Amino acid sequence: MLARQSFMALDDGMSACANGLPLGAATFGTAVLTCAILCTLSGFWSVPLPFAGMLGQQVFDSRGVHRLIAGKRSSAQGTQTVIATRFVGGTDGEGFPREENWENASWIQFDHDWQSKNADPQRETRVWLLWSFDALYVRFLVRFRSVTVFTDAEPNGRRNHLWDRDVAEVFLQPAGSDQRHYKEFEVSPNGLWIDLDIAPGEKHDLKSGLKRRVRLDEEKKMWTAEMILPMTSLTARFDPAKAWRANFFRIEGASEPRFYSAWRPTGTPVPNFHVPEAFGVLTFEK
Repeated sequence: MLARQSFMALDDGMSACANGLPLGAATFGTAVLTCAILCTLSGFWSVPLPFAGMLGQQVFDSRGVHRLIAGKRSSAQGTQTVIATRFVGGTDGEGFPREENWENASWIQFDHDWQSKNADPQRETRVWLLWSFDALYVRFLVRFRSVTVFTDAEPNGRRNHLWDRDVAEVFLQPAGSDQRHYKEFEVSPNGLWIDLDIAPGEKHDLKSGLKRRVRLDEEKKMWTAEMILPMTSLTARFDPAKAWRANFFRIEGASEPRFYSAWRPTGTPVPNFHVPEAFGVLTFEK
C-alpha cells in the first residue's frame, strides 16, 4: 500500500511538471520521502538530475548500476532496449557533444562474453547514444586489461580487418531494413576505424563520413571513444518515432582465446557478432 501511494504521488508530480503546472510541496514531499524509504529498504537509491526534471531521475542500485524502475532508463544486463537521448545544445571545439550532454544521457553496460558468460568487470564496456536529425552520436567507455592495436592504416585512419585487434563496435539496423541488412562501425584504442554495409553474402565500405575521437588512459586502464555517424549514411528517411535494432560489442586480446563481449548475447557456439536476430531495440527519446 505504501509503495502504491508513493508512486501515485510521484506520478502526480511528474504529470504536473510535464504539463507546466506547479508542483505542490505536500505532493512532492510525500513522494520523495516515501520513495526514499522504499529505495532504502529495497537496496536502491536515487540521484535526481537537474530539474529537467523528475522524468530524468537516474536510479542506481547498491552496486552503483543504473537500473530501470517505474519506467526509467536501464542498463541492467537483462534489458533489451537502449535509448538514444535527443541532442540539444552546442558542440565543443572539435564538433562533438559537450560533456554535460553525455552526462544527461542514459547508458547501457556489459562485461560478459558473447554467450552472456564469464563476466569480467575489468573489461566492462559502457555505451551512450545521442541523436539529432543530422547524426547519431556514440560514446564508448572501455575498461581493459591490455591493449593490442594496429599501427598502420590508410591516411584517414581507416583500417581493414580492424577486428583482428582491440575494438569497440556498434551494429545498427535502421527501421525498414531487410532482416539481415545492417551497418557496422568499429573504433580502436588508438583511433583507427572502419565502417561497413553488411548484407547476406555482401560486405561493402559504407563511406559514411564518420568522425571519431579517442582518449587512452594507461594508468586507469580505460579508453573512451566518441563517434559522429551522419544520419544520411544510416537511413534515407529518419523518423525518430520508429525504433531501430542495434547491438554493441568489444574485442580484446592479442591471440586466442580473445575476449569477445556483446551487449545482447548472440549465443553462438563460437564467437560471432553477425547475428541480427539477437540485436536489441534502439529507441529515440524525444
